[in-house]
Amino acid sequence: MSRITTPFTRESTAAEVLAGVDLTGRRAVVTGGASGIGVETARALAAAGAEVTLAVRNLEAGEKVAADIIATTGSKGLYVAPLELADRASVRAFATNWQGPLHILVNNAGVMAEPLNRTPEGWEHQFATNHLGHFGLALGLHPALAAAGDARIVSVSSSAHQRAGVDFDDIHFDRRPYDPWLAYGQSKSANVLFAVEAAKRWAPDGIITNALMPGGIRSALQRHIDEEDPALKATFESYPWKSTEQGAATSALLAGSPLIDGVTGRYFEDVNEAERTVVPGLSGVAEHALDPEAAYRLWELSLDLIAE
Repeated sequence: MSRITTPFTRESTAAEVLAGVDLTGRRAVVTGGASGIGVETARALAAAGAEVTLAVRNLEAGEKVAADIIATTGSKGLYVAPLELADRASVRAFATNWQGPLHILVNNAGVMAEPLNRTPEGWEHQFATNHLGHFGLALGLHPALAAAGDARIVSVSSSAHQRAGVDFDDIHFDRRPYDPWLAYGQSKSANVLFAVEAAKRWAPDGIITNALMPGGIRSALQRHIDEEDPALKATFESYPWKSTEQGAATSALLAGSPLIDGVTGRYFEDVNEAERTVVPGLSGVAEHALDPEAAYRLWELSLDLIAE
């Protein structure tokens, strides 16, 4: 299985990746579309002609972003809908209210390295938001994705997946000491494992599913991080940050580019498929994130959790 490469680089923007691509008639959902790379992912899809729904926690912020995207793209197909990924009722309501086919689902929203926080079910909040919420959303929207005939699911992960695989013995940190970065890494590995398993299960429906690392982008995602912490300061000052437009480029590729037609179950970064050689914290995909047995096990466990 040869590695997928494109003409684009880490400096490419979402707009450049979709330049000349016509997505007219295609319908997209972008979770977390009111901030960070979600905004620029939605903007690039809208500029290419797609109808885009921003699935957001803050409707007021979503409406402002939608107005801005309409002003910059001329799109007449921008919508905003409420979604709280850590709330199973909210996820179910979004999926239930969706009407008609869905061609593109960008699972973009997330939380990073937050203090220990639990949902009413007792689930660790980063795993609940970053993985279980998106898993339930994709499951609920599966009929709409299948109806499209050639849908794409984009799972936004992170190089932080390298920090931790899924600890099936204690996913929710009920017994082990809580570590915000291990919890984040676990949730980001889960994002890749979801793509691996969905690619297998949903291939007969014409659905392709890939995961990605957007790169480091300064955004509200880092709100729980003390950048003055001596253990982090040097790293943050030397990190090769991207602009928001560059950070959305790989999402745009996987969501709308014909360059990845038929490509599924893979992990991308810098607008190309990632190498299997890992540069810690920067690049490459860890083997534990592509493990088919772990992907199957996580899917079955996730089904049980959201059905409780």
